[in-house]
Amino acid sequence: MEYRRFQDTIVVRIDKNEEITEQIRRIAEQEQIKLASVQALGAVNDFTVGVFDTITKTYASNRFQGPFEIVSLTGTISTMDGNFYLHLHMSAGDGTGAVYGGHLNRANVSATCEMVIHIIPGQVDRAFSEEIGLNLFRFD
Repeated sequence: MEYRRFQDTIVVRIDKNEEITEQIRRIAEQEQIKLASVQALGAVNDFTVGVFDTITKTYASNRFQGPFEIVSLTGTISTMDGNFYLHLHMSAGDGTGAVYGGHLNRANVSATCEMVIHIIPGQVDRAFSEEIGLNLFRFD
């Protein structure tokens, strides 16, 4: 992985066989990012995404393996209890054009992943919501 920072924007290349969420964590720690938006595209060959069931308040995880193009990867870097917190969603298409996606748990790059991280000055922490069952932005 290599990246270059341009003021509040970081342009990233994640390389073959690297795991996307691990690389984002490395950048966030090195650059001391507390709040940012993330966008990316690229190719993966092994990824796990989840879908949240609002009734049971649980995630169903789905793992996909094979050649996939990232159609969309978007999300946020924030904090929870002052610590790094990553919330990403990804959709990826296979050779037939079928697209699968959800909350990104992990994804291995098969060729490259081009990413832009836009740093937002400030910090927004998260807190668990019993009602919703998720870690939500907390503005206090």
